[in-house]
Amino acid sequence: MSSESQIPIAAKVASRRFARSLAAFYATLFGVTGVHLPFFTVWLKAIGIDATWIGIITAVPPVTRFTVLPLVTAAAERRQMLRGAIVATSYATALGFVLIGTQHQPFLVLAVYALTCCVWTPTIPLTDAYALRGVRQYGLSYGPLRLWGSAAFAVCALVCGFSLRYVAEVDLIWIITTMMVLSAVVALMLRPLGRPAGNAASTGGARKLLRDPAFLAIIVSSALIQGSHGAYYIFASIAWRQAGFSGLTIACLWVLGVIAEIVLFALSPRFTLRSTTLVMIAAASAVARWAITAQDPPLAVLAAVQLGHGLSFGLTQVGIMGLMVHHVPVHVMARAQGYLTACGGIVASTTAIVSGMVYARFGLGVYDMMAAMAAIGGLVMWLSRRRFIAFSSEVGTGSR
Repeated sequence: MSSESQIPIAAKVASRRFARSLAAFYATLFGVTGVHLPFFTVWLKAIGIDATWIGIITAVPPVTRFTVLPLVTAAAERRQMLRGAIVATSYATALGFVLIGTQHQPFLVLAVYALTCCVWTPTIPLTDAYALRGVRQYGLSYGPLRLWGSAAFAVCALVCGFSLRYVAEVDLIWIITTMMVLSAVVALMLRPLGRPAGNAASTGGARKLLRDPAFLAIIVSSALIQGSHGAYYIFASIAWRQAGFSGLTIACLWVLGVIAEIVLFALSPRFTLRSTTLVMIAAASAVARWAITAQDPPLAVLAAVQLGHGLSFGLTQVGIMGLMVHHVPVHVMARAQGYLTACGGIVASTTAIVSGMVYARFGLGVYDMMAAMAAIGGLVMWLSRRRFIAFSSEVGTGSR
C-alpha cells in the first residue's frame, strides 16, 4: 500500500517521464522542420521547378491548416485520442514523403504534397495541445520543453547543410524522408495523459471561443507576426544560394536564428512581463528584422540580424502559448490550437502565393511586405491588451 510520502515521488516520476518523451518527440518533430524548411525549396529548384510553382507548392501546408487541420484536431479531441492522432499522422506523413520523392513534375509534386500535408500539418497543433495539457497536469513550463525542438532544428539544419558537400541537391528529399520516419518511431514513446475536466465532446466551448474578442486577438496577432516569416522560410535559402553562399553557410545562418530561439525558450520561465507585452516586443523585433533584411545587408550584418529570430519567432511563441493556456479551457485546447493554426494557415497561404509573385519581381523587396504584416500583428495585440489584464500569471513565463 502506498504511503503519503510516496505519492509526490510517483507524481515526480510521471512528470519526468512525460517531459522526457515530449522533449524527444519535439526534437524529432522539429528536426524534420530543420531539414524541410531550409532545403525543401532547394530540392524543388534542383528538380527544375520554377519560382512561381515553388510559391504555389509551399502554399499548400498553410491551406491545409485552415481546411483539413481543424477537422482533425476536433475529431481527436472528441474521441479523447490526442496521442493516438499524433502517432497516426506521423506515420502517414512519413509514407507521404516517400511518395513525394518519386515525383518530379510540378503538378504531381503539388498533388502528392497536398495529400501529405493533410496529415502532416495537424501534428504540431496536436502536439502543442498535448503539451499544454501536460503543462497544466504536471505544473511544468512550456519553454524548456519546446527548446528541444529548436535545438534539433539547428542540429539537423547544420548537418543537412554540411551534407550538401557530398549529397546532390536532387537527393535532399531522402534526408527529409529519413527524419520523417524517425519522428514517427519516436511518437510511440509519448506518455498517455489523464482525461481533462469538462465535456470534450461538446462543441459549445469551442464555438464560444470564436465569439471571444480576446481569443480572436490571440490568433490574429499570432497569424500576422508568425506569418511575416513567410518570405524568409520560402526564399531565404534560394536568395542566399544565388548570392553565392555555400550550403554550410546557409545552414549556419538558419542555425544562428534557432540558437537565439533556444536561449529564449530556456530563459522564458524567468520572464516577468505580461504575455501581451512579450508579443508586442516580438512584433517590433520582426519589423526591424525584415526592414534590415530587405536592404540586402552583408554577411556579417545578416548573421547579426538572424539572431533576431529568437525575438521575432520565439518570443511570439512564448507569449501566445502563455495567453492560450490561461484563456482557453483545457477540454477544448486541441480545437483552440486548431483555430490558432487555421488562422495562421489562411495568412501564411496567402503570404506564400503573394510572396512568390513579389519575389519574382522585386526580389528582397518582399521583406518590406513582411515588416508591414508584423507591425499590424503587434497593433492588434496592443489594441486588445486590456482584455487580458485579469490574468495574473502566464505559463512558463512567470509573468503577471
